Amino acid sequence: MSDTDRLLVLVRHGQSEWNLKNLFTGWRDVDLSEQGVAEAREAGRRLKARGLEFDCAFTSALKRAQHTLALMLEELGQTGLAETRDQALNERDYGDLVGLNKDDARRKWGEEQVHVWRRSYDVAPPGGESLKDTVARALPYYCQQILPTVLDGKRVLVSAHGNSLRALVMVLDRLTPKTIPTMELETGVPLVYRLNANSTVKSKDILTS
Repeated sequence: MSDTDRLLVLVRHGQSEWNLKNLFTGWRDVDLSEQGVAEAREAGRRLKARGLEFDCAFTSALKRAQHTLALMLEELGQTGLAETRDQALNERDYGDLVGLNKDDARRKWGEEQVHVWRRSYDVAPPGGESLKDTVARALPYYCQQILPTVLDGKRVLVSAHGNSLRALVMVLDRLTPKTIPTMELETGVPLVYRLNANSTVKSKDILTS
């Protein structure tokens, strides 16, 4: 196999309009902000600068991830790439918090309670999903759809969300329920993984520039 085979690149979508407004977004289908568009294009340029090309892509059912993917592929000169969309890769559902300003939520429920909802592994906000719940839907999809494609020698690009990508990184980086909630994924910064034949990580590169 060549050095580019078994390539898996994960990218959290660029800043969304609601990220900009400090609102809980979850499954609400909002688009990228101007900064988010710029971040997505920059991600594509960083991938291109390293000579990376892809055989297929996976993204969520939400437009901010799909738009990020489209902009990256445009920069890569790979528009029209085979693309699979699935809500298994959607952002965590924040339930009753969706649409609320994070500062307003802290005033309503208290700083400590909102922190628990945002940063614990298995405590869900009212009507929503915990990170554990998000892992429970994103991880099987990774194992059944994405990982076999990578191990087959395909070069795979995934454009998704902070929490759904945490589920994948949790396995790839061998993180625990204690360490994964504190791990931050920056918007529009590609994580480039090369995998061994047994699905373990051969190398990881974070493209911050």
